Amino acid sequence: MLIYENGTFFTQRDHPQMALLRTEIQNDVLHVSHSQSKANELLIPPVPDGSSDLEVTVWGDKCTARTYSQKIDDWFTKELGFKCRLVFMSDDFRREVNTEYARNKSVSFADAYPFLIIGEESLNELNYRMGKALPMSRFRTNLVFSGGKPFDEDRWQKIRIGKIEFDVVKPCARCVITTVNHITGEKEKEPLDTLAKFRKVNGNVLFGQNMVTDGIGKIDVGSEIEVLSWNEH
Repeated sequence: MLIYENGTFFTQRDHPQMALLRTEIQNDVLHVSHSQSKANELLIPPVPDGSSDLEVTVWGDKCTARTYSQKIDDWFTKELGFKCRLVFMSDDFRREVNTEYARNKSVSFADAYPFLIIGEESLNELNYRMGKALPMSRFRTNLVFSGGKPFDEDRWQKIRIGKIEFDVVKPCARCVITTVNHITGEKEKEPLDTLAKFRKVNGNVLFGQNMVTDGIGKIDVGSEIEVLSWNEH
């Protein structure tokens, strides 16, 4: 997670140019580059070596993080244009998800939940209504499924992927990050304008479903989804 010098996190909501950062994992090393810069690629180890602890803030949560080297901080500071630092959440720190929706479940530095799932047919329906094709990457989901009908995921309560069971706990309320063009780093009006016309509930624009799990294991590309129970609402 990237933070200001005062320890508060920031995202593309505040700095849409962050969308120009490109990441790739190779042999457990995170490779970071900037699509519009000639700077050398930054290599980030999976765990900071010899770092110190730092209290950081994610929304209203106070978390203990570990710092990275000055060299890594300087790279992000130069490429983003303001002072910032990169931090890491240790395995021994636990940040709870919103207990209104799930109990005894943890999340890293993500906004609120560890898993987000969206169906390809849901995106196809949205793109049809917009009259333009946005990529799934606009929605930063970590699980995508094919088949079914648009917004089938809204009706799920518990599913199984491979051998791991997931509880589908809450629709994902979307923010302005979905409007950031990953090629230019600039904000647009879509998809929120169109989503608001048919996916707005209690003032929130919804797209995708947040999930949690107690399972430990591996899921593979191509695994089938089994719906174990349905949401009556």
